[in-house]
Amino acid sequence: MSLRSMDQLLALYYREVTKVYLSVFTLVVTIVQPLIWIVFFGSSLSGLPTFFLESYFHTNNYLSFLLPGELSVSSISMGMMASMSLVQDKRLGYLKRVMVSPTRNYVIFLAKVLGGATRGLIQVPILLVAGYLMGAQIAFSAYLFLWVTAVFLVSMGFSSIYFMFNATSADWQRPGLIMNLMTMPLMFSSTALFPKEFFPWWLKLISDVNPLTYLAELGRLALIQGAFDWTSFIALMGFAAFFLAIGAVVAEYKLTPE
Repeated sequence: MSLRSMDQLLALYYREVTKVYLSVFTLVVTIVQPLIWIVFFGSSLSGLPTFFLESYFHTNNYLSFLLPGELSVSSISMGMMASMSLVQDKRLGYLKRVMVSPTRNYVIFLAKVLGGATRGLIQVPILLVAGYLMGAQIAFSAYLFLWVTAVFLVSMGFSSIYFMFNATSADWQRPGLIMNLMTMPLMFSSTALFPKEFFPWWLKLISDVNPLTYLAELGRLALIQGAFDWTSFIALMGFAAFFLAIGAVVAEYKLTPE
């Protein structure tokens, strides 16, 4: 990437990050939605016997199990921010003005993906603090920051997927429909909410290749045990790199200004 392209990327990325602060409603919903999950769903299984939780969830507190899972699922919605921003820029005519400039399409793509993933990270410290105050086990170590890096990587991967689906469309409804289509199968076929031991054999096979499973399990190791699995981290890096590469190609050849 040339120095000029890097300057263009930084300028577009700065715009993407600061946009979230211009809408108080968007900022509040971004924070409140996952909080509702851990408050209500996290409390729903609090009455399970301790021996059952320790046998199957490997913790004596369901919220400790759920918190990394919920933050993993949030990476999907973090990714949608990039596609929503893309559609908005198309409808307002901003993308057309950028595309007639010397800025390459892949630079626009990278700015959207990095901006969407960064804006979504606002949820992470707030949910960690809320979970800690509610009694979740959190081991504060360097592994915690590595796991947050993994959340960022997965968010970029999903941002790339959303971008590809919306590269040729300015339909407001498409990003939300795609997110709803992806979220439910990915969430319930991962170990974000429940351990894999409860799954039928065919769902276990899907779970084994689901990036949310790798992210949730990596988070539980970091938050509960203060440990880390580098194999899972490398796998998530591969997931992000694969879809970033494909997304950049799609942006170069398929991105339309309206």
